[in-house]
Amino acid sequence: MKYALHIGSESEPVSENTTGLFTYTFPDIGLYQMVVKAYGSSGRFIKASQEIDLSSPQGNDTIPLDRGYITPLEYDGYTLFWNDEFNGNSVSSSNWTFEIGTGSSGWGNNELQYYTDQNAAVENETLIIEARKENVGSSQYTSARLITKNKVSFTYGRVDIRALLPHGKGMWPALWMLGENISSVGWPACGEIDIMEMVGSDDNSLEKVTHGTIHYDDGGHVYTGGSHTLTTNTLVTAYHVFSLIWDETSIKWYVDDMLFHQENIISAARSEFHNDFFFIFNVAVGGNWPGSPNNQTIFPQRMKVDYIRVFQKQ
Repeated sequence: MKYALHIGSESEPVSENTTGLFTYTFPDIGLYQMVVKAYGSSGRFIKASQEIDLSSPQGNDTIPLDRGYITPLEYDGYTLFWNDEFNGNSVSSSNWTFEIGTGSSGWGNNELQYYTDQNAAVENETLIIEARKENVGSSQYTSARLITKNKVSFTYGRVDIRALLPHGKGMWPALWMLGENISSVGWPACGEIDIMEMVGSDDNSLEKVTHGTIHYDDGGHVYTGGSHTLTTNTLVTAYHVFSLIWDETSIKWYVDDMLFHQENIISAARSEFHNDFFFIFNVAVGGNWPGSPNNQTIFPQRMKVDYIRVFQKQ
């Protein structure tokens, strides 16, 4: 008797043996069709199939911290300016401030969540921002939005942020920056640098794509940027490092040390990008870009940040 295991397509088996016992590691979360065939001596077979659903509500809680890409603690020609390794027992009030509420017009994007100071924590040396389906006021979802304004800001350098992103339609995690002078000049005149944005999806197709963008004022709101699609795993199944190298002439975006986009900032029209910027970490639910969650979106969902490091040239 011979047995064969097929995943997805029945054309080629992923494993064969004479015991009928198989071990298989699924490469990603999602729905899989598993088929086992049992062959007799004549070559004829019987088969049984089973659909496997790996879209669990605690999907990324099972992903170990060491899975994925890691960057070094030092670089030639740079010194460490600031970092948060999230090694404590709580979110550091010396570094971060919680923004609370629904903002103006859903934070300018018709987002659906209410931001609280209860949806972020430090656990197992990671910052966790958790989006939940729960009612607060007129909002049906909650999440967290943390900023370093008036605490940590800088002009030029290299930024490394190692993170694992949430899964599902309606999820909109972002690691980004705004000009420290936003209170006096407003947006977009303060400038905005989006280090990483991702739009969640049911089938993971969009969860392979990281976006990097700048926003600024040039007689009105102007934005431009680029994106990169991963060829192995996704942004929700392994940790990736989202990096920015920003100097007097350009801003460059990297994922796992691979350059995928750059913008020249020498023009006077882009003068915003020669001032101090502060960080914002958040997980939005719904909004103009991702759309609303659907009945396949499982809550809670978590963005996990292993570290953020800022290096400046010596």
